[in-house]
Amino acid sequence: MNDLIHLRRAHVSLVIDARGGALPRVLHWGADLGALTAADLNALSTALDRQTPPGTLDAPWQLTTLPDESEGWSGRPGIQLRRAGRLHRPRWALDSIHAEGDAIEFTATDPDGALLLTQRVTLGAGGLALVDASVRHLGGADAVPVEVAWFEPTLPVSTTVSHLTTFDGRWTREKRPVTTAFPVGAVSRQSRRGRPGHDAATMLLASEGEPRWQHGRIWASHVAWSGDTTNRTDRITDSATLIGGGELFRPGELVLDPGDEYRAPRVVFAYADDGMDGIAAQVHTWVRSRPTHPRSDRPFTLNTWEAVYFDQDPVRLLALAERAAAVGVERFVLDDGWFPHRRDDTTSLGDWVVDEAVWPQGLAPLADRVHELGMQFGLWFEPEMISLDSDLARTHPDWLLHDPHHLDHDPGLSWRTQYVLDLANPDAYARVLGQISALVADLGIDYIKWDHNRDLVESEHDGIPGTHAQTAAVLRLIGALKERHPGLEIESCSSGGARTDLGILQVTDRVWASDSNDPVERQDIQRWTGLLLPPELVGAHVGPTESHSSARVTALSYRMATSLLGSAGLEWDILACDDDETAAITRFSALYRELRPIVHTGRVVHPELRDPAWRVTGHVAADAASAVIVVATVSSLEDARAERLRIPGLDPQRRYRLRVRDEIGETKMGWVVPPWVTDGMTPAGSVLPGSVLGGVGIQLPTLWPCQALVLHLVAVD
Repeated sequence: MNDLIHLRRAHVSLVIDARGGALPRVLHWGADLGALTAADLNALSTALDRQTPPGTLDAPWQLTTLPDESEGWSGRPGIQLRRAGRLHRPRWALDSIHAEGDAIEFTATDPDGALLLTQRVTLGAGGLALVDASVRHLGGADAVPVEVAWFEPTLPVSTTVSHLTTFDGRWTREKRPVTTAFPVGAVSRQSRRGRPGHDAATMLLASEGEPRWQHGRIWASHVAWSGDTTNRTDRITDSATLIGGGELFRPGELVLDPGDEYRAPRVVFAYADDGMDGIAAQVHTWVRSRPTHPRSDRPFTLNTWEAVYFDQDPVRLLALAERAAAVGVERFVLDDGWFPHRRDDTTSLGDWVVDEAVWPQGLAPLADRVHELGMQFGLWFEPEMISLDSDLARTHPDWLLHDPHHLDHDPGLSWRTQYVLDLANPDAYARVLGQISALVADLGIDYIKWDHNRDLVESEHDGIPGTHAQTAAVLRLIGALKERHPGLEIESCSSGGARTDLGILQVTDRVWASDSNDPVERQDIQRWTGLLLPPELVGAHVGPTESHSSARVTALSYRMATSLLGSAGLEWDILACDDDETAAITRFSALYRELRPIVHTGRVVHPELRDPAWRVTGHVAADAASAVIVVATVSSLEDARAERLRIPGLDPQRRYRLRVRDEIGETKMGWVVPPWVTDGMTPAGSVLPGSVLGGVGIQLPTLWPCQALVLHLVAVD
């Protein structure tokens, strides 16, 4: 136990001081320190000590892994507990500590509270720091219960950080970055929606100067939880600067009886000295290393929502499936409207049986034909919700997740005329699991679009706030479905991008980034969603010429190029497409299949350009042998002569064939069209040294507003 422990992985170091009987202290998290001897680690500890006795505060100045007031810490405590309604201040005594490979795990007890604390810190793939923690009530049957007010892992960051970036947004405009001066004091950013929300903080980015994509030191954190959360920063003038977070509880929501254990959501921490692209690369590397990460090619998907909305007609949908297969669709998803009386969004949620009035032969003929055509079959559900106008609500009005004191006369605030089903109720859970599982088995469903279209308001389960129990039940439910049906994939859609966290991705295979199909908005929504999630997990579909969410009209080539930045597909009535559009979609689906091995495995890079009209996103293969670059504009350019594009991540010792993939159709350009563009439209392309592409750059054409080029680079030597 009397050790200084140094974890190293992928250019990241974490040094923990486990000497003495108190909780371990984090001495350093950040840049790799190289191989350090025991003497070196002792010297590091000495170098970081603030003082020796006598001093103004007779306590260690380096914070423990769970800082509290007993250490002289005046920031937000790492854990806050209550016993019998009174504040309980634990005195943790270290019991055990074990370091192995890339992880350290320790346990500590609080004798007065009969509590056992366990914390595990792991440097995962890519150097991502993963903090897992739990607290257990060890008392006997007559012991006083302990309420957990909060439990929030943190790590220290350099006091040189000057800026903090989080996110905000709204429906169809998710992931809007907000950068401010790093706040002083103990500051928290909380979500109380029962889901992260369209305005979720998502990540904390603590940076030296305003964050850039390619340069600068950044420390980041993300709470991997799909319910209410707290993201926190602490900048205390006489101590360390911290970032971190955890689950947010209402008073009385989490009470540990003797024998109970609470496992806090995992908090992930990323450090990079090469900007936000470095943060994204670290997170993406770890996400892709998970055993549950999708390994098969991400199918080109057609979702029927914007093709038919609620107007489902078997003949038309069979024709749509035929057309989808003809243009290269690999997954056909039937959206909302297939269950009884569902002609609009005011009714029937919770009744997960097929509407025989619309589908007199059931969904089997459609599902069977989709499979015969070589496509996967997907179906939409919203299992966490209930309509008052439903058989389920009429039979079980007590299953609503709302304050029961008001249900007899007022079920509370509706949202899209729907309410929340209490899935922590075992009977409600069993009913939903049984109905969905039966349909998956009967129809051979390959894919579920799992929607969640409202916040939780005044949620209450068994007399206490119910968000924690509901979120845990949802994760169990999705996990149970996948265990029953191996190979089933599930997409997390939450009225768009209101639940796109690493918590829901423990059990799902994809997220829907936004209900916006406006490619101009999508350029930024997908860019910032991609800071946390690799592109293969982010649904990005081609919509119709006029966006249903903004009424903006855009070129088909632009919509296709934007879709290529994620897990591509169609959200469109392609039966109404003319011959030219149909041919273009067919070419695009083939292009997506060709390029997705690069886009879905490569490092995502964002070349830095001065003009805010540009949106350039690159995907560079791990061996730097190939790359796909999408060059787009979101408005008119500031200069008549466009900038040079430098492509990071290429091998300067190789030469690359650069092609403009014109399968997406015509891109409108102005008076500056460099020769490499026209040469690149031929199979031979332009051959350029990697040193030129990455160092000097290539002259960009003068693209018109809302236009895009898809560039494909392949090493030729």
